[in-house]
Amino acid sequence: MDQATKTPERLEAIDQFRGLAIFLMVLADYLNNVPITPAWLKHAEDIGYTIIDLIAPLFIFAIGLTFGLSFRRRYARQGAWKTYEHFIARNLALIGLGFLIILGGSLSQLADNTVNWGLLPALGMAGLITLLVIRLPSGWRWVIGLALLGVYQVLLDHYWLNDIVAATHNGPWGSLSWGAMLILSTAMADLFHEAGRGRQAFPWVAVFVTVIGIGLGYLIPISKHRASVSYTLLSLGLSALVFYGLFLINNRLKIHLPMLTGWGRNALLLYLLHGIFIGILILPIYTGWISDVPVWFVALEALALLGMLSWIGHYLDKRGLYFVL
Repeated sequence: MDQATKTPERLEAIDQFRGLAIFLMVLADYLNNVPITPAWLKHAEDIGYTIIDLIAPLFIFAIGLTFGLSFRRRYARQGAWKTYEHFIARNLALIGLGFLIILGGSLSQLADNTVNWGLLPALGMAGLITLLVIRLPSGWRWVIGLALLGVYQVLLDHYWLNDIVAATHNGPWGSLSWGAMLILSTAMADLFHEAGRGRQAFPWVAVFVTVIGIGLGYLIPISKHRASVSYTLLSLGLSALVFYGLFLINNRLKIHLPMLTGWGRNALLLYLLHGIFIGILILPIYTGWISDVPVWFVALEALALLGMLSWIGHYLDKRGLYFVL
């Protein structure tokens, strides 16, 4: 835990965007465990795309928005060795935390996937892959990210399909696709952080990437469960557009969303806490909290969960307390 250090370069819209991603992730995780939740509020079973399929990419893009900036600042301040040491340790810690959650799910019999990989290991591996190329110019990161997606799609089609579909968050194999998404997110972020023409071009590049993703969907199925090329590019473009919309609301319309700021600045802590709370609700010893309950009870339970976490995030933010790796 450390005290927040706000810098002039910090954009509140980035914190709020990260907060939006975590907020939606918590809500989606809760609804996923409620039997009466409609299909359009859950992940597509395989081929297809729902609003829930966009949530993890939103968080990947949020990481990409600050990955390069954070790396360059630390590199200038501490040098190469300590910078790489910090980023490697942080991503390994994410993987370790993820496996602790997996272990808890296995011991409580809440996890039944063939390969239980999880979000945090996927994020950690994506971070390690991106670390290999983060010092390269953004143009090279575009090339490498797209090439990595192409290699992944070939391996998916010929060797990995069954394993990836059966695994949570596409298992370790899907790290290539999530890593490519993060690499491309850092390249998009460089465009946004570039004053003048770069930022002006940002939304148009986002639209272009979205259209390419949709177009590829006619050749390669759009599928979160496969982390296919079409899914990755479509999600990358949509994530960039959602962020840009939030940026306009925040910076142009001067509409601030402090609740999302609190979520964004303590994203990891709130994500871990939500897992504990939902785990208690779905313990096998008593499922009456989520099974055979009316819609109003589901809404009340979701509001209680989100309200409690929102209060924790706001409380910590007001006191400048941030739990970070």
